[in-house]
Amino acid sequence: MTQRQFLERVSGYERWFNRLFEEYFATLGTALDVPSFSRFTPECLGLLRELSLRGGKRMRVVLLHEATRLVTDQPVEGLDAAALSIELLQTHGLVHDDLIDDSPVRRGGPSTYYAYRGRFPDHPQAALGLTVLAGDLALALSLRVLLDAKVPTGVRQSMVEVQTRAAADTFVGQIIDLERDFATAPDEEVLHSVADHKSARYSILAPLQLGLLAAGEQPQLFEKELREYARLVGICGQMRDDYLDLFGDADTMGKPTGTDLRGGRHSYTVRALLAAVDDVERRVVDTALGDASCTSETVAAVREIGERRGVADRMRADMRRYARQASEVAAGWRPRWREEAVGFFEQLPLWSVERSR
Repeated sequence: MTQRQFLERVSGYERWFNRLFEEYFATLGTALDVPSFSRFTPECLGLLRELSLRGGKRMRVVLLHEATRLVTDQPVEGLDAAALSIELLQTHGLVHDDLIDDSPVRRGGPSTYYAYRGRFPDHPQAALGLTVLAGDLALALSLRVLLDAKVPTGVRQSMVEVQTRAAADTFVGQIIDLERDFATAPDEEVLHSVADHKSARYSILAPLQLGLLAAGEQPQLFEKELREYARLVGICGQMRDDYLDLFGDADTMGKPTGTDLRGGRHSYTVRALLAAVDDVERRVVDTALGDASCTSETVAAVREIGERRGVADRMRADMRRYARQASEVAAGWRPRWREEAVGFFEQLPLWSVERSR
């Protein structure tokens, strides 16, 4: 599969799902049992819809569909429900992430938390509570849509179990992510564990499992290799995000660089920096780390240190190394599953680390 074919397929899934998501939210208000007097509930649904429809490339949906193609090239039942569940769980995560991080912007628009803060400037506790409840509602909807799926009972139950486990793993990931930043110098395995729990298990492993279930496969028979693939892709993806946060181009990404520095996050990039600098350079990094008012000039100075010390080059090499390992895991699926889809999963990790945004 060429790069162009790869990107065309991704774009096709994105367009299909965005139409489906719009249709889902158009009927959601009548599907919920909401008292007629409530104004806050429709507002909450409106904010969830706005955030959800500002999505990106829908890579979780791509993984879901390509997982079914490992087994068959024929249409399968349950993909609509599984795709909606995956992206509603993502919406839940974004709402709560932005609350935890006190982030004003998400996907080019206001975060749910800041939208509520603007709506209730004199009632900060209400804004906080409504944000939590909006995220909780998105989580409940992600499970409900599976419970309503028109698939055999056994498949439906297995899908709900996959998403419930994915959600629980993600919550643990959020907890250890916060815990990580209390450590003076977390080792690499801690960072790998955060990437695995917080991202890989719900963004990569769960879509794989759901797609295989919809296609009539039993993913539990291949649990070890699916988990290893998801873990490796999750690690190189998180490394890429951390790398771009300092070494990326703000205009290309559509957001400022240096947020991990300002937030005091012990990311892969920060860990690599602290391991590479001398005492003088370390003082520059330490001054910026956790300083919410850190200037763009200081961020640029830290970036220059990282480039001069070879941190950027080493991180790119590490990302590619983990991507190649993931690709090798996928190549091992070739005797069992369809060649074309296996090729897609081989290429995915390598493509993901080369993206500029």
